Amino acid sequence: MRIKRIKESCLYVADLQRTKAFYTGLLGAEPIGIAPKRHVFMRVGDAVLLCFLARVTSKDKLKHGARGPQHLAFEVPKSEYAAWKRRLRARRIRILKEIHWRKGVRSFYFLDPDKHLLEIVEPGLWGK
Repeated sequence: MRIKRIKESCLYVADLQRTKAFYTGLLGAEPIGIAPKRHVFMRVGDAVLLCFLARVTSKDKLKHGARGPQHLAFEVPKSEYAAWKRRLRARRIRILKEIHWRKGVRSFYFLDPDKHLLEIVEPGLWGK
C-alpha cells in the first residue's frame, strides 16, 4: 500500500475574504466552499487548499489550528515561470528570494497577506 498524493493542505488565516481574494485573484484558485466565520476552501490544480480561522477552529473537537507562518509550494510549467514572476511584480508582491536548484530547476518565494511563505517552482524539483 502507498499514499498516492497529498489531497489537501491547510493554512490558518486572520481574514477569510482577504485570503479568498488573494488566492483566487493571484493564483486562480477556485472557491468550492465557504463558511463565513470559519473557513474558505479552494481548488488549486488537483488539490484543495483549506484556509481556516485558527481562533475559531482551534476550539473544535479535532483542534484545527496552527500558529506562525506556514509554507506551500505551487508547481507551474517551466514555460510559465517568468510570467508568474511578472504577475507578482505587477501586483506589487515582493519576491523574497529566487533559488536555482539541481538539474536547472528554479523557484522563488513570496508572502501571502498572513505572512505564509509561498513558493512558485518549476517541475522536477523532487524528481518528478
